[in-house]
Amino acid sequence: MPLPKPVYYPPFNITRASHVVLTSRDLAKSRDFYEQVIGLVLSDSDADTLYFRGLEEMCHHSLVIKRADKVESEAIGFRVLTEEELDKAAHFFKSKGLPARWIEVPHQGRTLLVNDPAGTPVQFCATMTTRPRQYTQFANFKGGAAMRFDHYQVPVTDVQAQTDFYAEMGFRISEYMALDEKLIATFMFRKQGTQDIVFLENPGPRLHHFAYSVTDSHSILRACDIAGNLGLGDCVERGPGRHGPCGVLFVYFRDPDGHRVELFCDHYMLVDIEVEPIGWDVRKPGLSLRWGLPPQECWFTEATHFSGVPVAELEGKRGPMMSLERYLAEKAAARSRT
Repeated sequence: MPLPKPVYYPPFNITRASHVVLTSRDLAKSRDFYEQVIGLVLSDSDADTLYFRGLEEMCHHSLVIKRADKVESEAIGFRVLTEEELDKAAHFFKSKGLPARWIEVPHQGRTLLVNDPAGTPVQFCATMTTRPRQYTQFANFKGGAAMRFDHYQVPVTDVQAQTDFYAEMGFRISEYMALDEKLIATFMFRKQGTQDIVFLENPGPRLHHFAYSVTDSHSILRACDIAGNLGLGDCVERGPGRHGPCGVLFVYFRDPDGHRVELFCDHYMLVDIEVEPIGWDVRKPGLSLRWGLPPQECWFTEATHFSGVPVAELEGKRGPMMSLERYLAEKAAARSRT
């Protein structure tokens, strides 16, 4: 299980995870959910598209939702430092024999659409139009008051190959999970937080979730309370709780179309080159959750498909992650023996 060495001078300069593009069957329900529960700011809208951003964000959007009959994700997105980096990115992907083409995207500057080795559709852009930050407009805070876009989790069948490729693009590993010397999850970052993208061994590529940071635990609880007030209490899929990896407080929601979104706070920062990746053995307790109950089985198996991208299946079984159903069955079996 070789971990790739950091590439401090990559072929082009990615700065952070920036946005995700989803589809929805009902934009009105999506708008209510993301404004009232998650607490995002609506930057723009028309009959067929919603553009949201976090309260700290001045760039036009970090979440785009388009009206469609089929629920899926069109792409995830990363920012690069300058326009020149986009040309370097196009050269890099073409040199690897991977698809890369220029597309027009409203409110974004020049945008490159590529597919990574697993097939994940990725947009790169250097600029967006801007709107005023809202992070000091406290009277307008709603729900979880999501501050800024943070990361995605993308299940793939070959975590090692995906990790090696993203390392070549300059991503570093903050933490990873291994089973019998095999990588089954990596947390990779470009900005100074613990992750911009997470790869987990599972059928893919699919979009497992995307995440926004919040300022404190009260924001997480308030989002849950607002969901309950709106009759959406069952959209709280997992948590609140605290992860083992990265140690963050979290809650996962399923939006009206089933897309999974996380609110979290308190991850640590990575700046210096001396920082080494932290390894986790998936057999040890406390990996997925430091306290609380484990997630439902659907948290491991369900994810959003990418538009037009086939999902590869795993050969053999995935790692031994504890689900709520398995946990309760084992507890019941233990009680019956006493």
